[in-house]
Amino acid sequence: MTPLVTLTTDLGDVYGAQLKAVLYRRLPAGSVIDLTHTLPAHQVSEAAFLLLHMAQRFPAGTVHVAVVDPGVGGERAPLGIATADGSTLVGPDNGLLWPLAAVLGNPRAFRLDPSRVATQADVSPTFEGRDLFAPAAALLASGASLEFLGTPMEPKRYEVPVASVASAGIDAVVLHVDRFGNIVTNAPSSAGPAEGRTMTVRFGPGRLLHGTRHRTYTDLGPAGWGILGSSFGFLEVSCREASAAQRFGAHVGDRVRFAWRD
Repeated sequence: MTPLVTLTTDLGDVYGAQLKAVLYRRLPAGSVIDLTHTLPAHQVSEAAFLLLHMAQRFPAGTVHVAVVDPGVGGERAPLGIATADGSTLVGPDNGLLWPLAAVLGNPRAFRLDPSRVATQADVSPTFEGRDLFAPAAALLASGASLEFLGTPMEPKRYEVPVASVASAGIDAVVLHVDRFGNIVTNAPSSAGPAEGRTMTVRFGPGRLLHGTRHRTYTDLGPAGWGILGSSFGFLEVSCREASAAQRFGAHVGDRVRFAWRD
């Protein structure tokens, strides 16, 4: 049975379709799954966080292709990573693949050799996703090994930032702003106070906000806002049917301070 191949990129529909064309010509129908082609452009750290949460529950042996690659054609290596469950990750060596590889376990990295992978004489220096990563994924899904396609290397490691948790406060950072404008931080949901408790939130040097910990978006009430435990397992700041990011001027990478009274 041919393994699944997932695609996670910031390329948009036009360039994403070109990746799929390479794969569809070589693999059985139904084996290629788009996770997204609408990641925020060039945002490697945010993409690494999202790839981890989108892809880690796929079946063992899946081939994951991820392309958020502002350094395309430059010095960064084209990378493949084998993991403990037989899954393989393919993409640029810029930290994007590492959080997922680490969770899947026992990562072994290889620098892809274009002469062993590419099916055409020239690999576009501006689109290795199409000309190198997609062909590599097709070969891997068809039974080729990373040992055959490349040589061992030490990859760039990116670790998702860890919040600093104290008894009555958390120093955190914004990891992701989703399409609804919810502000997802790296503060563990389990570390916050119980539902119904009052909390303060400050984004960077901004004003101090006073909100309440809630369980669901419905609990926020019409036009309300509050702090919830997100599906990622971290605290998020949300507005009822509106963008909290716009309301509070928050962006990925901003520092966040949560506090409450014991």
